[in-house]
Amino acid sequence: MSSTRIHKVAVIPGDGIGIEVTAAAIEALKTVQAKVGGFELVFTEYNYGSRLYKETGSYTPKDWLDTLSRHDAIFFGAVGDPDVPDHISLWQLILPMRYMLDFFQYVNVRPSIVFEGIDPPTRCATPAGGELDWVMLRENTEGEYAGQGGRSHVGHPHEVATEVAIFSRIGIERFLRFAFETAQNRPRKLLTVVTKSNAQRYGLVLWDEVAAEVAKDFPDVDAMTVRMVSKPQTLDVIAATNLHADILSDLAAALSGSIGIAPSSNLDPTRKAPSLFEPVHGAAFDIMGKDLANPVAAIWSASEMLRWLGEDRAADLVYEAMKSSLRAGKKTRDLGGTLSTTEATKAICDLIQEIEVQ
Repeated sequence: MSSTRIHKVAVIPGDGIGIEVTAAAIEALKTVQAKVGGFELVFTEYNYGSRLYKETGSYTPKDWLDTLSRHDAIFFGAVGDPDVPDHISLWQLILPMRYMLDFFQYVNVRPSIVFEGIDPPTRCATPAGGELDWVMLRENTEGEYAGQGGRSHVGHPHEVATEVAIFSRIGIERFLRFAFETAQNRPRKLLTVVTKSNAQRYGLVLWDEVAAEVAKDFPDVDAMTVRMVSKPQTLDVIAATNLHADILSDLAAALSGSIGIAPSSNLDPTRKAPSLFEPVHGAAFDIMGKDLANPVAAIWSASEMLRWLGEDRAADLVYEAMKSSLRAGKKTRDLGGTLSTTEATKAICDLIQEIEVQ
């Protein structure tokens, strides 16, 4: 009987440079799989994206969520097309995957680190003298992205549109427990809970109340308010609502050097549904097909997928190879380097084969 661990991965390259960086991530995954051994990633690619939408009027076929639910993880490139309004791709593809069937990828994880070899526009140092090292946690299914609201008197001068933010006690608590546990497992044990309850006096007052209740179960974790630019050394793990973290995580990516190195994980901590891993830079049609896209965010996301699947040694190898390539100055143009997507990917894959991680 084979002892090889099998992980079924759904691959959705999507649109634009998502196709290119997904190919880079798969190359890195196949490289580390061959080196480490003991596990096999079985990839199945799906053509969900804007091309399918323009051909059929839908981003996905019937029963697509049932199809995805049979996998252990989903690797996603990017979605977006200049000919398709962004809200269509968001509500037809991205958000339904987060609310898959009866389960939810209710935590979005976005680490931000200033790596050696990167000179960001604004330097943010930690108290120990090292560079910025944050984990941004985004509540991924509620808030302003819950899809509640509507429009009336359409086309008239007094047309009205409402966008209703939804906050549930169970949704807030499960997310914040994950946030406190994340902070508890990091050396500094610091958690920033972002809120705006002075203005949003119902949903975010509930958010504050639940945060205070959950905090009692984690006495070793300090909670603070957000000071991302003025006092970055006070931050470690940052937990915020769907909209707040969407905005703040883009700022964190910029502070770490480029959105081209920003990974993300959309997690179902119950593991009843497959979690989804993706770079956050979007489809970037302006550089599509030019071999200019930075593959780091996709490859870092692939490393996080390996870790989620329990392949820690392989995850460490990919991560260390990615860091080493940046430290050696092997960078794409968005980071001030000269390498193409292909060259940067090869540099990381070569290092995967060279580096030894116990």
